[in-house]
Amino acid sequence: MSHSHAAPLPLWPDAAPGALGNADTDRPDLTAFLPAAGTANGASMLILPGGGYGKLAVHEGAGYAVWLNRLGVTCYVLKYRLGSNGYRHPVMLQDAARALRTVRAFARRDGLDPARIGIIGSSAGGHLASTLLTHFEAGQADATDPIEHESSRPDLGILCYPVITLGEFAHAGSRKNLLGNNPSADLLGFLSNETQVTAATPPCFLWHTVEDKAVPVENSLLFASALRRAGVPFALHVYEKGGHGLGLPEHGKNAPTWDADCEYWLRERGFLTAP
Repeated sequence: MSHSHAAPLPLWPDAAPGALGNADTDRPDLTAFLPAAGTANGASMLILPGGGYGKLAVHEGAGYAVWLNRLGVTCYVLKYRLGSNGYRHPVMLQDAARALRTVRAFARRDGLDPARIGIIGSSAGGHLASTLLTHFEAGQADATDPIEHESSRPDLGILCYPVITLGEFAHAGSRKNLLGNNPSADLLGFLSNETQVTAATPPCFLWHTVEDKAVPVENSLLFASALRRAGVPFALHVYEKGGHGLGLPEHGKNAPTWDADCEYWLRERGFLTAP
């Protein structure tokens, strides 16, 4: 059985940069979920739950960690700061980048593979994941904090019914929680992540349902098209049936078997194979 550490780990030792207060909602953290003893394969995954940048959905956090632990992946669920608590971009990206760097530093510390650090995000968490996948930065060699030495680039991404674009097919609630009521055209473009893909964007697995009424399937199609144009490897699974926010098949009865498809892709990419 997988287990989590009793206590979440704060992303920063002191107050997070840009913190608006000192409540639980002002303190981003990571909760570790470790594979059973002796089963870790060296891969790690940073998990970003969805919730429209207004809340965090447990089934897209701890739920995914339990599934990935069974595959030997060491998991960390990120509690990132939210628009519903007064935060706006770039705070969420700051939290995600710091978390990815932390997971990579922990991999080095724990004898895991620092070159197999994935990110999985659902819905608005998929927007945040796709933002990091397209706006990552190299580490700072001269930083005093060793975590800041690490790159924030994930080695691969898994995007579950993600919010991607802030244009025609945007999820209005996520956009408002992320950017407020009157974002600039420049900012909308910068965070419409289908416009930000380059050849350096990591390989991605995307899945969506055609019946999704909350986040249109076009979000995944646009990102996949951009990956294709940039020559980035990807797998795209569009399922006919099912709505939004489904999570794993055992959680939502109408969820497609995307977990099996994703496991196949992770094996194909060598992510689940101990080096």
